[in-house]
Amino acid sequence: MWPPGARVSLAPWVVTAFWIVVAALLLWTAIYTVPADAVGVVQRFGRYVRTDEPGLRFKIPYGVETVTIVPVRRQLKLEFGFSTRGATNPYQYSREPEQEKSMVTGDLNEVLVEWIVQYRIADPKRFLFDVRDPEETLRAAAEAMMREVVGDRTVDEVLTIGRQEIEVESRSALQKLAKQYELGTSIDLIQLKNVNPPRQVQASFDEVNQAQQEKQRAINIANGEYNKVVPRARGDAERLIAEAKGYALKRVNEAEGDAARFNAVFEQYRKAPEVTRQRIYLETMTEVLPQMGRKIIVDDKGQQVLPLLQLPAEREEKR
Repeated sequence: MWPPGARVSLAPWVVTAFWIVVAALLLWTAIYTVPADAVGVVQRFGRYVRTDEPGLRFKIPYGVETVTIVPVRRQLKLEFGFSTRGATNPYQYSREPEQEKSMVTGDLNEVLVEWIVQYRIADPKRFLFDVRDPEETLRAAAEAMMREVVGDRTVDEVLTIGRQEIEVESRSALQKLAKQYELGTSIDLIQLKNVNPPRQVQASFDEVNQAQQEKQRAINIANGEYNKVVPRARGDAERLIAEAKGYALKRVNEAEGDAARFNAVFEQYRKAPEVTRQRIYLETMTEVLPQMGRKIIVDDKGQQVLPLLQLPAEREEKR
C-alpha cells in the first residue's frame, strides 16, 4: 500500500497532466495548414461553412468542424488505355486499359486509342457536395464522349489527319458535359497519346502507311521538279521573246535609217546628178580599195613593170 502522504502528493500532477492533454488535443484539432496549391473546405457537423485560403488556419476543435483539402490550383490528370503507377491521384490510372482503348470508328473498323484528360477543380464546394463521386463520373463521361467522337470518323482520320480535330472537339464536348453534370471541374486539355490499329492488322497498316508516304514523297519530288523546270522554261521563253523583239526593233530602225539616208542622198542626187554620182563613186572606192591590198594598174602603153614592183623592199619585209 502507498503511504497516505504519497497519494496526496500525486493528485496535483495528475490534474496538470490532464489539462496538458486537453490543451494538446485542443491545439491538434483546432489548427491546420492549407497548402499553397489548395483550399480548405470547412464543414460543421457535416454542413458546409466556409472555404479557407492557403496558410495557417483555425477551426472549432474536437471534431465539431472538419476540413477537406481540395487542390484547386493543381492540374490533375486522367489516363485512358494505359496506366502510370505511383500517381498521387487514385483516379488517374486506368483500371481496364484494354477495354478502354478499344473503339469502333464510323466505318466499322477497330482502333486502339490511348489518351489523357487534364483538368482542374474550379468549384470545390460543388466538386465535394453536388456529385457523389465527381472524378469517377468525369472519367466515365470522358470515355463516353471519346467513343462518340471517334465513332463519327473514319479509321484514316483517327489514325492520321484527324487527331487534332478530335482533341479539340472532345475537349469542348467534355467541358459542356462537366458543366451539365455540375462536377465543379474545368477541362484544360485532351491529348491523344498512341492511336494504333489492332495488333492483328498492324503489319498491313504499316505497309499501307509506308506506301502512302512513298506516294506523297514521289508527288513532292515531282512538284519540286515541276517548280524548277517550268519557271526556267518560262524565263527562257520570255528572254527569247524579248531578244526577238529587240532584234526586230533594231532591224526596223536600221531599215528606216537606211531609207532616210537613201532619200537624203536621192534628194541631193536630183539637185546635182553628176556631182553626187562622182562623190558616191569616190566614197565607194575609198572603202573598197584598201581591202584589195596593193594593186598596180597600168595602161596598154606601159613597157616596164618591174620598176614599179619594188621587189627588194618586199624581200626586206619578208626577212
